[in-house]
Amino acid sequence: MFYFDEINGKKILRSDLIKAEHFFTTRESFIKTKEPEFEKITQENRREITEYLGVKNLISPSQTHTSNVENVTAGKTSYPDTDGLILTDKENAIFLNFADCTPVIIYDKKQNIGAVSHAGWRGTAGRISAKTIEKMITDFGSKPQNLTAVIGPAISICCYNVGDEVFEKLKATVKNFEGLYERRNGEIFVDLKEINKRQIEECGVKEIDVCPYCTVCDNDLFFSYRKENATTNRHSAVLKLR
Repeated sequence: MFYFDEINGKKILRSDLIKAEHFFTTRESFIKTKEPEFEKITQENRREITEYLGVKNLISPSQTHTSNVENVTAGKTSYPDTDGLILTDKENAIFLNFADCTPVIIYDKKQNIGAVSHAGWRGTAGRISAKTIEKMITDFGSKPQNLTAVIGPAISICCYNVGDEVFEKLKATVKNFEGLYERRNGEIFVDLKEINKRQIEECGVKEIDVCPYCTVCDNDLFFSYRKENATTNRHSAVLKLR
């Protein structure tokens, strides 16, 4: 279940499913922008969050809507063309940035390792959630029954219409596409959060929490690329291991 919390009086969103330190920033606590007038605010928020987490670095990759997943390694802070990071150390935290795309946090409660992935339609079509799990299994011996997943605030089926080409690409990513789309007034609306959930379920993971908030409908809480005319402000999914 999702619930709101605060860091220094600024709202964040958590799930009670994952026991590692994790949260989603909001319009009050955001740490990513390209807009000069918000740069000072994001720097202050980043400082507060780094202090709150007690880490050396907040590491974020250069996201380019790929399905590339990398492991965070000692001394490395640059991860180009990467939309998923797997964290295994307690000295650093990771964050990825969103403004309609789907945030996915995956945690191995037995091994205390975790990951954050960025699943827009391209990442979802590339099965980035499943690829992240597969990499955790291959590289670190994770077992699906020990994994939990949290799917954060994103554009929901109420607001996300796509064309036929995107629809077919998304449809091909799961065995059963029932209940993952609607046809309304000649348009196709898809549920990226539930598509990612189904991809994760097909990997054998059963503990999954899906956020009810839509970034378009709940634009007072989160940023929306579609609704806000291509804003560069982003909310983030943050993970630190216990």
